[in-house]
Amino acid sequence: MDNQFSGVYGFPRGGLCLAVALSHSMNIPLLKEMQPGCLVVDDVYETGKTLNRALTIPNTTTFVWHSKVQPTWWNAVELSHADEWLVFPWENKDQAEADMKAYKISRGLAL
Repeated sequence: MDNQFSGVYGFPRGGLCLAVALSHSMNIPLLKEMQPGCLVVDDVYETGKTLNRALTIPNTTTFVWHSKVQPTWWNAVELSHADEWLVFPWENKDQAEADMKAYKISRGLAL
């Protein structure tokens, strides 16, 4: 990318891991809050509830690792199916399974 970013912000939990890695590899500051001109990252775009907060910050560039819907205003490295549960390298497999069950229960989905 030929953009100059003011820094990189990652949404906790999964986006923070990406933000730290990008901060190191791109030699840009890791930000505690989004700011104009920053790179905003997250691990998964599912409902937009988290990532939509970036819409209010001017001149941000927004990326997710996996998007479960076709990207419109954000960028995605990978597209996945809406019902696919993703486990990232930095996650504990057993805890990720517990998170998946809690998520499905909270939304009234079959286990």
